Order: sequence, then structure tokens, then C-alpha cells
Amino acid sequence: MKTFFGSMLGSFVGAIIGLVIIFFIIIGIFAGLVKSIKTKEVQHVYSNSILEIKLDHAIGERTQENPLNIDFDDNTPTHETAGLNDIVASIRNAATDSKIKGIFLDLGSIPAGISTIQTIRKELKDFKASSGKFIIAYGVDYTQKSYYLASVADKVYLYPEGEIFMKGLSVEIMFFKKALDKLGIQMQVFRHGRFKSFVEPYIMDKMSPDNRLQLRGLISSIWDDMLTDIAASRHLTVGNINELANNLTINSAKEAMEHNLVDSLLYPDEVKAKLKKMGQTLENENTFVGVDEYRKSFSTYKTGTGKIAIIYAAGDIISGEGDDQTIGSDRISRAIREARLDNSVKAIVLRVNSPGGDGIASDMIWREVALAKKEKPFVVSMGDYAASGGYYISCAADEIVAEPTTITGSIGVFGLLPNAKELLEDKLGITTDTVSTNAHSAAPSVSYPLEPKEAMVLQNAIEDFYHTFLKRVADGRNMSIANVDSIGQGRVWSGEQARKIGLVDTLGSLKVALQIAANKAHLSSYNTEELPTQINPFHKLLKNFSAESGKTLLKDALGEIYEPLEDITKFKDMKGVQARMPYDVSIQ
Repeated sequence: MKTFFGSMLGSFVGAIIGLVIIFFIIIGIFAGLVKSIKTKEVQHVYSNSILEIKLDHAIGERTQENPLNIDFDDNTPTHETAGLNDIVASIRNAATDSKIKGIFLDLGSIPAGISTIQTIRKELKDFKASSGKFIIAYGVDYTQKSYYLASVADKVYLYPEGEIFMKGLSVEIMFFKKALDKLGIQMQVFRHGRFKSFVEPYIMDKMSPDNRLQLRGLISSIWDDMLTDIAASRHLTVGNINELANNLTINSAKEAMEHNLVDSLLYPDEVKAKLKKMGQTLENENTFVGVDEYRKSFSTYKTGTGKIAIIYAAGDIISGEGDDQTIGSDRISRAIREARLDNSVKAIVLRVNSPGGDGIASDMIWREVALAKKEKPFVVSMGDYAASGGYYISCAADEIVAEPTTITGSIGVFGLLPNAKELLEDKLGITTDTVSTNAHSAAPSVSYPLEPKEAMVLQNAIEDFYHTFLKRVADGRNMSIANVDSIGQGRVWSGEQARKIGLVDTLGSLKVALQIAANKAHLSSYNTEELPTQINPFHKLLKNFSAESGKTLLKDALGEIYEPLEDITKFKDMKGVQARMPYDVSIQ
């Protein structure tokens, strides 16, 4: 009878789960059908069109398929979803497209890393130089990051009551030690690297002198690079702009124009009227085409004598399969191995955009990079981040290319273990008791502090892995271990700084990395293959629907404190030695 009821209950639950899955599949299929009907598919681009680039969405390395990006209103533009690959491809194609008269940058706050913005800015600069076509930028408000992009334009327009926030860069770190003390939690820290500051918020209440030193150097390098580009485009000097920032001179749109940061103060209708005139289109003609739509109108496939595989490695490094937002050791290793064994692939470019993560997972990927390098040219292209584990998986390459503002290095490792004995016993009245076969069978545990011998074992594991990290970098970069150690110790560097100390070979974008790979493979022309294959959007939808919806609601509710709290929750996924960047640097 028990078996009968158990089987019946299992069948009932299974049927319910099956119906729920089928329901979501039907919703997904319906959404795809609606999208195919309602989304404005571009069959061709009209003459005298203007490519409109609106970067108000999170910009990933690749455009992600989204079956629920539906346009229910033909009179309302669809939300842009283009990844960096399609944005760059659209700018490049527009330069030679006779139907595109110019580019309109419709800018506000841009939720993307500074190196991503720098890559787009360089493409726009090349567009101007090669095509002679115009670029117009407009914003109601400009953040420093969006103004950095806007400054490349021929004309920069600002809303008459708008603002430009020109005040310099800063890094603010939230410290949790006092809160943990009140809760009765002590963090037991194991690390190698005086600059490996990931652990500082949990054991200190302010920055260490070493951390302050590295952060000042990092943001100063990035700021100088931004100002150099802005000054060149706007016919100013770096000194001029720094003076404006130091004195908080720019407090109004009028002051921005007086100091040559913008060219005119215009309302949106006035800007659109100017653009229609420049595009030589009539009032009722279709003038603007967005990147999502424009990208469907052309192909980037090239007929060549060989193929270069672009392997995208973006997100935290984790063990296992991962997905399009994380670097799973199995998935990325398999993609590298696939490219290595494919005789039609003549070179490999690994595109890294990662703050690091699991140490063992990083080493698994490194192994595949080292094997592939023996058989064909292997080049790394770094995005916003390629730090700690992100640098670990990069260091074996034949050549490393980074943007000047890329955050890289952070050659160091750490481990964290909370001791919640006081919280459990004194605050909550919870005690634990243990039966073990050996002296240290229960270690490590959050319910009591580590014994000295147990702590020594964990610290030795950190030291061993740090030495392995040093050797990987030393071998890959043809440096001595002592030299790597002197620039390691967990310190983060900008791409510009990293090139000077030998961690990076060349400054540039993915385009530069591809050209280097082609040269090494002796390819005069080539086509590309993107790996790993993106995860089916319907599978991703079913897997992440509840989690992503909850995350979005929580983020909206918590606002600015969401990200530091999210960092704390990552502890549950941290197992073993971590090769992870100490913090997220967000530039506004």
C-alpha cells in the first residue's frame, strides 16, 4: 500500500511538473511566433538612412537570443539588445554602406564597462576616418562614460536643461566587518598577495594602504586615458578638463557649451530635424535604423583560405558546464578542444571578459589553452576584465591584446571561511555536537574556529596554488618567477599599465587580436566561427525564469546596495581556492 501511494504521488507530481514545463514551452513558442509577426524585420535598408545607436541596455560580448523580446506595438521601437559583436559589425558595415548617411548616438547612462565603451569609440573613430560620414551625439544627461563616447562625434548636442557630470573617477568599497562583529561572525582568511584585497571588507573597516595605492594607480590610468581621448576630440587639453572637474565648474548645460564640451543645446525634435536634413530625407520618410534591425540586413561572412575560431569566455569562472553568462570549465575547455581538433580552424582567439573565480576550473581551461597553443596560433583578446582567474586562463597565449582601460593582473589567490560559533551559540542559542573517526574529520566547519593545524593546511593550499599561478604566468610570458611575483601579489593593473610591465603585449580591440592571429596563421583572408554555441533561448528561459525574475525585483527594491549584498551571497558558490578579482570597478 505504501508503495502504491508513493507511486501515485510520484506520478501526480511528475504530471504536474510536466504540465508546467509544457505550459512554458507553449508560451515560448507563442512568443516566438508573435515576435516573428510583430517585430519589424528589415528586408533592406532605405536610402539616406541614419544608423541610430542607443546603448541603454547591458552590452554583452555577443548578442543574446531573447524569445520574449516582443514588439506588440508597431509604432513603438523594439528595445535594443545588440551585443558588442553586432554593434561593432554594424558600425564597420555602415562605413561602406552607401545607404547609410551617418550615425546618430542617442546616449544616456550606459550599463557597460569602460573597455566596452572604448572599443565602440575606436570603431566610431575609424568610421569617421574611413568613410567621411557624420556622427552626431545627443543626450538629455551625459554621465562621464557616455560623454567619453559622445566626444568622438562631429557634433555633441545636449538638452537645454541637461547636465554633464564631469568630476573625475572614484572607487567606493563597502566594508562589512562591524556588521559581522555584531552578528558574531568572524572571517578566517587565507591568501597570498598583499594587494589581494577581496577579503578586506570582511576583516577591516577601511582600505589597507596597499589597496589604496593600487586603486589610485588603476583609476588614474583609466581617467588619463579617457581624458586624452576627450581632449583630442574636443580640442581641449587634459589640464583644462581636470581643472573643470576639480572645480566642479560644469553645473549647467550652458556652462558645458561655454567650455566647449558640447556644440549646441537642442531639444529632441530639433536634433531629429537636423538629422533628417543631413540625411536628406523628407518628413514622412523612414530615416533611422537601429542596430538590432540593421544587423539583419548584412552578412559578416568572409570567403577566405582559412577560419579563425573566436571563443567567448565571459563571466565568473566556475567548475562544470556554466552558461552564456559564466565561464564553465567543461564548456569552455570543450570549445577550445573543438577548435584545436578542427583542421579548418587555422588560429584561435580567446575573448576573455572575466574577474576570475574558481582556481581549479581556471587551471582546467589553462590546460586546454596550452595544448591548443602547441598546434596553432592562439591569441587572447581582453575585454572589460581579465583579472585573476581571467588572467590565469590567458597567460599561456602566444600574444595578449587588451584595451588600455582593461582591468587585468590580480595574480593572487585567497580562501575565506566564516566562523559562526558566536552567532549560533550566543545569538541564536544553537549548539552543535560531533562524532568523528579522526582528529580533523569535521574540518572545516562554520560552527567552530579552525585549529592551528587545520588553518596551516588551508594556508599551504593557498601557497601551493599561488606558486602554480606564478609558474603559469612565468612560463607563458617568458619571465622569471621572481619578476612575476614582484608584479603579482594580487595587484590589479589597467591594460596600459599591464603592457608596460609585460603582462600584455599589444593594446587594441578584438579586431586587432584577429588580425594578429591571421598574420600568425599566414591568412590573407579568413572567416570566423564563434564558440561555444549559445545556449538555446527556450532552455535558458525555463532554467532561469524564476531566478531572473526574482533577481530583477530584488535589484529594483534594493537599488545601490543590491550589488554589495549580491557579492556576499556568492560565498555559497565559492569552493576551494579562489583566483578572483578583489572588487567590481564601476565607472559612471
